[in-house]
Amino acid sequence: MKQRLQFFAKAPEIMKAVSALNKAVDECGLEVSLLHLIKLRASQINGCSFCVDMHSREARQDGESEQRLYLVAAWKESPLFSERERAALAWTEAVTKISENGVSDELYARTLAHFSEEELVKLSVAIGMINTWNRLCVPFQAIHPTQAAKAA
Repeated sequence: MKQRLQFFAKAPEIMKAVSALNKAVDECGLEVSLLHLIKLRASQINGCSFCVDMHSREARQDGESEQRLYLVAAWKESPLFSERERAALAWTEAVTKISENGVSDELYARTLAHFSEEELVKLSVAIGMINTWNRLCVPFQAIHPTQAAKAA
């Protein structure tokens, strides 16, 4: 697999704006651990190997357990996630797959039980941000680092 193009090099001005929004999301006040989980889950849904690799590595560096990272894909069946994390992961899935079913009133109400309205806006922007990165990395085939990985 070869990267199709270097999107930062081809459109530096807009990528500067994307990076600025990314920085704002990272500094928005939501828990760093929660941001890692939603970035990882959206990237799994979107099939973005670059972002799955990056966000799982960053989460581990920030103290996240291997077990929880492995189980993000099956969070509904795992007791390892708090109710707030579960609400964020459900919201992440619905917003990431918004064209399939939209976002139900029931999910909105369940999520508001764990997030203030301000936090829900921040969470939604964070989900939009990782989906933007996925939509750059997947079509342009961004390649994750492979120094420690072995091909099958």
